[in-house]
Amino acid sequence: MLSAGLLVLVLAAAVVRPWRLPEAVVAVPAAVVVVATGAISLPDAVDEAARLGPVIGFLAAILVLAQLCDDEGLFHACGTWLARATVGRPRRMLGGVFVLASVITAVLSLDATVVLLTPVVFATAARVGVRPKPHVYACTHLSNSASLLLPVSNLTNLLAFAASGLAFTRFAGLMALPWLVAIAVEYVVFRWFFASDLGGVPSRAVEEPRELPLFAVVTVAATLAGFVLAAAVGLSPAWAALAGVLVLGTRALVRGRTTVTGIVRAASVPFLAFVLALGIVVRAVVDNGLAGALSHVIPDGTGLLSLLGVAVVAAVLANVINNLPAVLVLLPLTAQAGAGAVLAVLLGVNLGPNLTYAGSLATLLWRRVVRAHDSEVNLGEFTRLGLLVVPAGLVLAVVALWASLHVVGG
Repeated sequence: MLSAGLLVLVLAAAVVRPWRLPEAVVAVPAAVVVVATGAISLPDAVDEAARLGPVIGFLAAILVLAQLCDDEGLFHACGTWLARATVGRPRRMLGGVFVLASVITAVLSLDATVVLLTPVVFATAARVGVRPKPHVYACTHLSNSASLLLPVSNLTNLLAFAASGLAFTRFAGLMALPWLVAIAVEYVVFRWFFASDLGGVPSRAVEEPRELPLFAVVTVAATLAGFVLAAAVGLSPAWAALAGVLVLGTRALVRGRTTVTGIVRAASVPFLAFVLALGIVVRAVVDNGLAGALSHVIPDGTGLLSLLGVAVVAAVLANVINNLPAVLVLLPLTAQAGAGAVLAVLLGVNLGPNLTYAGSLATLLWRRVVRAHDSEVNLGEFTRLGLLVVPAGLVLAVVALWASLHVVGG
């Protein structure tokens, strides 16, 4: 009971953030308490930290890489391209946001979409004179649903990738169709749900596109290739991300675009500490009864209905305890069933969080960005949109995964 209560406290503090304190202020003491009281042994806590170490290292590197890309002007260039290509037409702009957010989420991870692309979308909407709401909502939804494609797109993906035993390219091959299906469902629902906000044709002038920062684009492409190579030789993708950081970081330091302090700040060390502490608290909850309880409700096998059942359980759990704890809980229970069951968990924990505020860490970050732009998110509207998107998207994505498993092989 102690570990479960502490998990609730940690998640509540992450959602509310009293006095704007970092999430780690509550999570780290909670992790210390579960170890000190014997809810989890010190060796098990160390083992959990070692398991999460490569994932946290990758998160740090990708956060810095995304910030360096922003310093190079990549996200501003995306915004000016978006404004020019969509000619201020709201529906066309929504399509452009979907393309940008999906690609950025897949390659630079969901944090880049939430923290760096969302402000650009706000600014672009103001510049061309369209209502920002549909486009800003698209950023948070796609930060979750468009993170299905690559092992490096999301922390949950990295954990699932390690448990699945799949090669990098096989993982991407199996998830490509569910990724496309999930995005398509989002787009259709968004066009209908925000029809009134997407009406009209603004005539405001649009500035010429800024020149694309080629060096940053080439570095990101090389880093992506490095992810594949690293996985092929058994190395953590964090090493490829670190190489990209060293290339862009050295260039930025030489040109005075950043400082060592700025690079360290971009790594968001308090947030990394939160992730590590959360993992230890979740491990304590799992070891003290949650794993046994869930083992009775998770379907066996990799048939269509079994995959759907696993995905639904994962989606529900993600909305109850957040998607990162959910994947930490469920992977040990499904890994023995094979890669298909692991990927079904991933569908649930990545698509399910679009239903509630607390479903994913990305949504929590997005709410802060929205508030920083003097906007508020209506809970009822957010939930209604989620109810339209999540069930349909989850079912169709599971069907797509089942088909991929039969075509590509798991």
